Amino acid sequence: MKDFFKYVFATVLGFVISIVLISFVFVAIIVGIVSSISEDKKIPVESNSVLYLNLDQTIKERTLNKRFENLPVIGSGEKSIGFNDLIRGIKKAKTDDNIKCIYLNVSAPGAGKATLKEIRDALVDFKSSRKQIIAYSEVYSQDAYYLASAASKVYLNPQGALEFKGFSSQLMFFKGALEKLGVEAQIIRVGNYKSAVEPFITDKMSDYNRQQVTAYVGGLYNTFLEGIAQTRNIPKDSLFSWANNYKIQLPQDALNAKMVDGLRYKDEIIAELKTLSGTEKGNNMRTVTINDYAENLSQDTPSAKDKIAVVYANGDITGGEGDDNSIGSERVSRAIRKAREDSSIKAIVLRVNSGGGSALASDVIWREIILSKKVKPVIASFGDVAASGGYYIGCAADSIFVQPNTITGSIGVFNAIKGNTLSLIHI
Repeated sequence: MKDFFKYVFATVLGFVISIVLISFVFVAIIVGIVSSISEDKKIPVESNSVLYLNLDQTIKERTLNKRFENLPVIGSGEKSIGFNDLIRGIKKAKTDDNIKCIYLNVSAPGAGKATLKEIRDALVDFKSSRKQIIAYSEVYSQDAYYLASAASKVYLNPQGALEFKGFSSQLMFFKGALEKLGVEAQIIRVGNYKSAVEPFITDKMSDYNRQQVTAYVGGLYNTFLEGIAQTRNIPKDSLFSWANNYKIQLPQDALNAKMVDGLRYKDEIIAELKTLSGTEKGNNMRTVTINDYAENLSQDTPSAKDKIAVVYANGDITGGEGDDNSIGSERVSRAIRKAREDSSIKAIVLRVNSGGGSALASDVIWREIILSKKVKPVIASFGDVAASGGYYIGCAADSIFVQPNTITGSIGVFNAIKGNTLSLIHI
């Protein structure tokens, strides 16, 4: 019996020691991976390089810390780039002697309409350097073609597709389904154009909502058509007619309409890029991705005594801390307050991309803007949308700057009664 317990104890002890050792090894591996990821490694940009602009990725308001993204389980695997770094990269490439041209590859960009316009404007500006932009895709969505139309040459796969059929908006109404379930939504609303709750209290679009949706969809479409008409040298009325009558269905239709410069395969595109970049026959073409190129720039950011603080307000407005995809009143108001109290910061830029949220949380942020502009200039920059609370926190700034296709407005408040309690008012 004594020997039995001795062997059991030895087995348990061995098991515990093994677990401890494995844990130490696992931690050491994780630390090693994190260390290697966190090291600032610049990607060399060789002479006669092609800047590969892959815009089939999520374009966020800013580049996030990717230190842990490549770790198993932790990383999402989603490729993304910050809008700020993307624009800086294109501007830098304009004067970079090592960059000979841009290869624009885009089928379905992950960005809103105003963001796309700013990227497109940067591409148009890049061409003033007399460097060329070659756009190629097997399939162009409308947003993708809007970007590609800024290129020096636009190519489409001979068996590909180019979507061009205009803009639309669709709404789903829930009132009928709720009635069948015996549910009646109790809504308090102030503002005729405050339409977010309409799906719960009506079975069709109100005249007010139809008016505003028609206005902003029409505005977005007008900016879209004007941009393409200018760079492709096609009358805007012609583009409108082709979309209205769905004239662009086959690749040859796009070529006949001069919406593209040629129908080509990938190998033909590579051959043209090699010629533009001065790559000798038989050699591999030198390329650098916009993600790596932008990463190099972020490491070269110079320090300065006087600074401008950029505070990002991106996503729904809520109380508490929030995160990179939501506007937490505590987090954002603290950032504004910190910038106000820092004497080295001479101005504050509030970058807003939000459809609104909690009225209380919006007011907390609004208060910090009011206090800050008494001390230093506060500028609001609106992205794809600044509506309701998103507009409210920005309207307190000294000046507001937008793109022609930024959705701005949606003034009003609503509330939904939940049981015997009243939820926070949404703005």
